[in-house]
Amino acid sequence: MSSLGKKKNKIQYVCNNCGFKSGRWLGRCPDCSEWDSFAERISRPASAAGLPKAEPQPLHLAPDGDEERIFTGIEELDRVLGGGVVPGAVVLIGGDPGIGKSTLMMHMLAAVARQGGKVLYASGEESARQIKMRARRLDALHPEQYLATVSNVEQIIEMTLAMRPALLVVDSIQTLSCDEISSAPGSVTQVRESAARLLSMAKVENIPVMLVGHVTKEGAIAGPKILEHMVDTVLYFEGDRNHAFRILRTQKNRFGSTNEIGVFEMKEEGLVEVKNPSEIFLAERPLDVPGSVVIPSVEGTRPILVEVQALVSPTNLGTARRTAIGADPQRLALLCAVLEKKAGMDLYGHDIFLNIAGGIRIEEPALDLGVISALASSMLERPIPSATVLCGEVGLAGEVRAAGQVEMRVGEAERLGFQRFIMPKANLDRLHQKSGMHLVGVATLQELLEVVFTE
Repeated sequence: MSSLGKKKNKIQYVCNNCGFKSGRWLGRCPDCSEWDSFAERISRPASAAGLPKAEPQPLHLAPDGDEERIFTGIEELDRVLGGGVVPGAVVLIGGDPGIGKSTLMMHMLAAVARQGGKVLYASGEESARQIKMRARRLDALHPEQYLATVSNVEQIIEMTLAMRPALLVVDSIQTLSCDEISSAPGSVTQVRESAARLLSMAKVENIPVMLVGHVTKEGAIAGPKILEHMVDTVLYFEGDRNHAFRILRTQKNRFGSTNEIGVFEMKEEGLVEVKNPSEIFLAERPLDVPGSVVIPSVEGTRPILVEVQALVSPTNLGTARRTAIGADPQRLALLCAVLEKKAGMDLYGHDIFLNIAGGIRIEEPALDLGVISALASSMLERPIPSATVLCGEVGLAGEVRAAGQVEMRVGEAERLGFQRFIMPKANLDRLHQKSGMHLVGVATLQELLEVVFTE
């Protein structure tokens, strides 16, 4: 009798396009006519939710949010997280296969364990033997580091509540499954429901959770987009598997800035922090070669000097190519048009290739002066003096616009021994910092081309 009166969770199929609900899967939505848009969802009765009664409270009586963070022992990771892991936070880290996500998590767990915290690593992808082999190779074994090779989210939560670790890592969210859902692991419903249960556990029990996520061929984290909205922080591990450097970038962070990056180098012993990326990125820079120039970029609170390389070559094709690696291709096309219109350079019949050396990606407009100078240098076959750095934005009228945080950029360039800094004239007029470098201000594209090739 009790089993007859018990309300169970029901499976519904909901159209992702219009929200139409059905008791069975349909190939085409009868409401919006969209094909293959139905996804499986769990419908819970209100009485079975078991949620506490919500009561409003005065904001000034709410708990303070300045809780002490958990330092991972990896400075580059702590910087990206905003100063460490916040208790109860859920962090999602994604990246291409083989980029080093599991390696980074193993380093982090070992560092937290060495600080006296008990940690739990739940893996649904590898066996215990494989994980121990990696941990031994990375020198990341510790008695307080626990391992569970399980993919059932209920079992993971049960073990976490019994152990109460300082940090939980789940590798990966796409391998988890819930008992109440019949679909295969990795489906939209399984990923969303598994993440929701881990999120609820983290908030109630104040246990931080790190979720490892796979990415699609487009570079986005696999699964429903709502997964990124649910978690507190989204990190992307970028880089080429054939390149030594890895960039850890913040896509979303409720507890810190989204502009910070962490730089790592992949070696035989695992991921090694790069404390001074400017020197690393410029270590192999060729001197006095046409098409090469150095720009000071700012990522969050960190100035980084990178090399911009440009190659302008006559084309035999009907349409010239515009290829950018590490920069926005649309921005490259815009700057090429400005050079043609305002400087009279005939780039129409030339293939143009732009590369940010070192595998880093630069999005800020302050890259413009460096790109313009590198293109002009390659086109004219005239090298730019190797002791020169440039930064500034270029407008469609050929004007040079001010860049932000110039004092920080000047300080980093001077520390690395550069002698001349070409910047927007507006920045030079407002600069109060004293520098031993020769500072040059330009207001137009024509002024830039006049001074860039001189010592």
